Amino acid sequence: MTATARWEHFPHQADIGVRGLGATLGEAFEQAALALTAVIADPAAVAQKEMVRLSCAAPDAELLLADWLNQLVYEMATRHMLFGRFEVRLEGNRLTAEAWGEPIDAVRHHPAVEVKGATYTALKVAKQADGSWLAQCVVDV
Repeated sequence: MTATARWEHFPHQADIGVRGLGATLGEAFEQAALALTAVIADPAAVAQKEMVRLSCAAPDAELLLADWLNQLVYEMATRHMLFGRFEVRLEGNRLTAEAWGEPIDAVRHHPAVEVKGATYTALKVAKQADGSWLAQCVVDV
């Protein structure tokens, strides 16, 4: 992770925006995934016990971000897990990744909400003026 890499939330009516920023597009996608986890629980409290391999493809980077986050939502729901670390590789409009995490422990993780999915609202993937990358969208909670 570079010094510029970070995640943040932004407000959106009843839902919440997730934003990843990074030196590379892959890093921005990793940070957006951490922001997604942070909607539910503190990513730093998630132990990296299990690794799950993921992949998806889409016609452009914005749709790829939505697909990536929706795949994480699906994996968290069906595996009853939280993820706290991600490694993303992008080749064109194809993403492959590893996500590390552990089963949800309600006592330790204190899950705040359930994320239902990533939306196309405020969906944006763009290179910034300083050369860094931004990847964001609103998630339905």
